Amino acid sequence: MSWLISPNLALDELVAQRRAAGESIVHLGFGESRLPVFPGLVERLVAGADRNAYGPVAGDAAVRSAVAGYFARRGLPTDPEHVVVAPGSKALLLALQAAIPGDVLVPEPCWVTYAPQARLAGKRVFGVPIPAECGGVPDPDRLRETIRQARQQGYDPRLVVLTSPDNPTGTHAPPDVVKTLAMIAEEEDLILLSDEIYRDLVHDPAATPILSPAELARSRTVVITGLSKSLALGGWRIGAARFPDTAWGAQLRADVTGYASESWSTLAGPMQEVATYAFGEPPELLERLARDRGLHRAVARAMYDIVIHGGAECRPPTGGFYVYPDFEPLRETLAGKSVVGGESLQRHLLENCGVAVLAGVHFGDDARALRFRAATSMLYGATRAEQQAALDAPDPLAVGHVRAALDAVEAGFAELAGLSPCHPPPRSPALTGTPH
Repeated sequence: MSWLISPNLALDELVAQRRAAGESIVHLGFGESRLPVFPGLVERLVAGADRNAYGPVAGDAAVRSAVAGYFARRGLPTDPEHVVVAPGSKALLLALQAAIPGDVLVPEPCWVTYAPQARLAGKRVFGVPIPAECGGVPDPDRLRETIRQARQQGYDPRLVVLTSPDNPTGTHAPPDVVKTLAMIAEEEDLILLSDEIYRDLVHDPAATPILSPAELARSRTVVITGLSKSLALGGWRIGAARFPDTAWGAQLRADVTGYASESWSTLAGPMQEVATYAFGEPPELLERLARDRGLHRAVARAMYDIVIHGGAECRPPTGGFYVYPDFEPLRETLAGKSVVGGESLQRHLLENCGVAVLAGVHFGDDARALRFRAATSMLYGATRAEQQAALDAPDPLAVGHVRAALDAVEAGFAELAGLSPCHPPPRSPALTGTPH
């Protein structure tokens, strides 16, 4: 079996190449939190620089205790012995796919990596459409039917992957949906893998709190988190997993730790130093996280307004930094531009308007669907100074380079709707700089 590079990484490389050649592109195609690293995290990285021993595979006692405290503060009492840390949540997800038997159920659409990882583990993947109100979870009624049909065909669906808030839709499941899914898991003897890496980026946590399935289906839910999104540490690769406090959970943790011992060995010592500090959630870090969350909310909401004005349908974003518009209402207009599905829509925006997005088909969506993901965090700036300016501004939408990028996107979507010709954005460091 041959494997291609993940489509989001491939698009990011393509944009970098075209920018280096002088093209002016607004990049909305890569799910990265483009913000400066909080200074306290840098200090901990430096402090841990001499930690060059391997250490325990699951992580040392200090980092596992910090992760356990993090989960406990979110309503999930956790013993450090039920925690594993790793070089990114992606590594943990792959290890879990390898360790848990049976086939896999994923929402459609979902993050680009869930299904390929399941196939790497030799599993059959069953996509289940998401409900009308949110992404990240399979529609409960469709889930029951998919399980029934899969079993009739001789397959063994056992694992359901959930994510909240969601990539690609930027929404999160309301409590009633989570409760129904937890009930189905109990009735059908399913394992839930809850990817909560965006949990701390809910735009208004007081008004729309997160309910983890681990609060309901405690004995059959594994929770994954990490620091890539909430603290803009994607390149540092720090992830963590919480396992159920049961004999089965202990065995699964042992299996994942065994997998880790033969693959990544352990999370790098300097990163364990960083993770101990970050998962401990000191006040100064929480204050920075609140500011980040405000920036994500403001720009994601501005993008939502733009796509709605441009004629698309879209779920209002509630967490993270994504919107997932559907241009189905413009299908007839777009057909005249030879745009008939997600791939051609992605290509048209890049080639004609200088706007890079990632088509819904890469997230498991219908190839004919006129949907794509726009990652709004890419608009904060190409340099650390620009990103800091966006973060510090009372109104980030009034910051020059953010406003210019939003205006360029709005022009591109207006061209889709046939409202105006598209004029690619002018060259400037904010729009043409090489991604960091």
